[in-house]
Amino acid sequence: MTLRKRSLNLAGHATSLALEPEFWTALEALAAARGLRLAALVAEIDAGRGDRPLASACRVAALQAKG
Repeated sequence: MTLRKRSLNLAGHATSLALEPEFWTALEALAAARGLRLAALVAEIDAGRGDRPLASACRVAALQAKG
């Protein structure tokens, strides 16, 4: 499986994030369910991730949303 890279603007900084397509789909669904744009959801995840890498925090958020 290949990673899909997207560029997002988080807190005024351009950031690239590479995730598997299934995680992008799950995050897009989570954002839509919460009435957020994908960038806003990722910004929330970023703000609460602590020391965890952003990609890992996004994967965990996607898995928690599914469960």
